[in-house]
Amino acid sequence: MVTRTIGGDPTSSRVRQDLPPEAQPRRLLRRALLTVLLLAALVAVVVFAPGLGEVRERLDHADPAWLVVGVVLEALSCCSYVVMFRPVFCAAMSWRTSWEISWVELGMGSIVPASGAGGLALGAWILHRGGMPGDQIARRSVAFFLLKSGVNFVAVAVIGALLAVGIVGPAQPLWLTALPAVLAIGVIAAVVVLARLDEPAPAPGAGRVRRAWVVTGRVLAGGLTEASRLVRERDLGVLLGSLGYWLFDNAVLWATFHAVGASPPVTVILMGYLIGQLGGALPIPGGVGGIDLGLVGMLVVYGAPASAAVAAVLAYRVILFWLPLLGGAVALWSLRRALIRSQRADICPPAVGSGA
Repeated sequence: MVTRTIGGDPTSSRVRQDLPPEAQPRRLLRRALLTVLLLAALVAVVVFAPGLGEVRERLDHADPAWLVVGVVLEALSCCSYVVMFRPVFCAAMSWRTSWEISWVELGMGSIVPASGAGGLALGAWILHRGGMPGDQIARRSVAFFLLKSGVNFVAVAVIGALLAVGIVGPAQPLWLTALPAVLAIGVIAAVVVLARLDEPAPAPGAGRVRRAWVVTGRVLAGGLTEASRLVRERDLGVLLGSLGYWLFDNAVLWATFHAVGASPPVTVILMGYLIGQLGGALPIPGGVGGIDLGLVGMLVVYGAPASAAVAAVLAYRVILFWLPLLGGAVALWSLRRALIRSQRADICPPAVGSGA
């Protein structure tokens, strides 16, 4: 592993190293190949399994123009991630570095499970090598995850409530509208309450498990406080980035539905997407299978035609996998060279990295 000083300054106590073992190109290539094989198996099921003739017909006659629209929308979603990343972690970071770290995280999220947590972990490693204190990285990573995910819960609460009272359609049973809305509101309320609690302090003589629990609690509490602060400051990058990341990704699924010749109500796509995405938390490389089954199942439950849902979700997943992966590979190549050559002193400037 290559070790260099920041900016070529041999007196600096901070160092940058080549990427950690789990993010080395060969290991990432193996992960990517495994995810590709799983995705290929999913495609093979659709292509060869009996009883899916209508799905195959929809895919055979998919409109290329709508698929291109889907790719553009996914690119906008990824760009929104970049816009959000910079003000949350380090506003003094250059846009180039922010772009590369963000795309590396997005690419990592395409081939590891747990809803992008693996990408955030790699980004945290890079920031730490740039000089940002570990506790600050942990707090801001929690804040970033909360802000990115919080849009989903707010959307479920709003859209579910509007469906429940009949302001928007189509008509759905209350367990598909009011119940998700109430649960989402409950989660939001719990986060707000937790954000107001004092950070826990370890008791004298506490054991290892107790200390670890207290540290975890402090990180979560600090992240909640950080997220609340960012929302109160109404930073346009945070607000537009988090909204755009969610909105454009939803729009990709809307575009793939049109590509396969279907146009279910937008509310059906939104609710199916919001709840179905929970399958991405399953420990499956790239979420292949978990997200797909979750999306298809929820879309059908909310009223989308089954064959159209399967075809649209498959097209959506192909776009969602390949675009971040290819963009992330290019960003990783550029960022890795810069780390080895110590050419990115702006990852975390001392004046910013040392602050809260």
